[in-house]
Amino acid sequence: MAEDNADINLDENAGDSSSSAKSKNKLGGLIPGMLKWILIAVGAVILIVVVVFITIKLVNNNSSSQPTIQMSEEYKEQREILDWYTSLGVIRTKTSDDIPASVVVNIALGYKKDDKATATEITARKIELTDFLRRYFTEKTIAELKPQNEEKLKIELRNAINDEILSNSKIRDVSFQQLDVVEQ
Repeated sequence: MAEDNADINLDENAGDSSSSAKSKNKLGGLIPGMLKWILIAVGAVILIVVVVFITIKLVNNNSSSQPTIQMSEEYKEQREILDWYTSLGVIRTKTSDDIPASVVVNIALGYKKDDKATATEITARKIELTDFLRRYFTEKTIAELKPQNEEKLKIELRNAINDEILSNSKIRDVSFQQLDVVEQ
C-alpha cells in the first residue's frame, strides 16, 4: 500500500509538473503568435502607404495641367496681372477747341509682369513719352475727352505708344489715374 501511495504521490507531482509545463508552452506560443500578427499588420500598412503614394504620383504626372474649361483670349487679357509704370507724372495741357479747356492727366502704363526690359525702356524714354502724351491731349477736343470715350482713348494711346515710342517692348494697357477736363 505504501507503494500505491508512493505511486499516487508521484502521479500527483507528475501531474503538477506537466500542467505547469503546458501553461509555459501556452505563454511561450502566445508571444510569438502575437508578434507574427503585429508584423503582418505593420507590413500591410507599409504596403498600402507605398501603393497609395505611387498611385498619386502617377496620377499627378499623367494629368494635364491645363484647366478643363477653356477661357476666351479676351477674358484672359482682361484678367492678366500687370506691373504698372506710374512715374510719368501729371501732364497739363489745353485742348484744340476754339475755347480751349484745361486737361490734367496722370497715366499709368501696364506691362507684362516681371518684364524688366519694358520697364527699363519706358524709364529710358520717359521724356519722349511725356512729350508725346502732352501733344496727344493737345490735339484732342473736349468731346473726344468725355468719360464715355475713355476706353477708346486707352486703346489709341496703347497702340500709339507701342508703335511710335517703344521699339523693343510693348505695353499691354493704359490706365488713367487722373483725367480732368476743365472747361473755361
